[in-house]
Amino acid sequence: QVQLAESGGGSVQAGGSLRLSCAASGNHDSTNFHAWFRQARGKEYEAVACISTDSSTSRYADSVKGRFAISRDNAEHTLFLQMDGLKPEDTAMYYCAATYLTGNCLAPSYHYTDWGQGTQVTVSS
Repeated sequence: QVQLAESGGGSVQAGGSLRLSCAASGNHDSTNFHAWFRQARGKEYEAVACISTDSSTSRYADSVKGRFAISRDNAEHTLFLQMDGLKPEDTAMYYCAATYLTGNCLAPSYHYTDWGQGTQVTVSS
């Protein structure tokens, strides 16, 4: 089982930046992808970005392309999400998640089996 712990959320003004981190521990042997999801109040989970364990593949939701960047440091077992040009509509709880899924990693949340507790991102106009 994989344990995930997010950090780095906070409150920023529109146009600002945040860098989220997700520390992973436990057995990663079956993991193929990690992803960042977000859930705004009253809305469903949205896959924001995902990356393969060897960093060879990454994908982004159209809503964040060109503004967000996903990366990982396998030596430190840490996943990152650099968020630039933040907009009020980016306000949400952000979660990192892991999956043994193969294929398109930008998949619905039910494909991801391990989740962190989330970190809140609030963007004011």
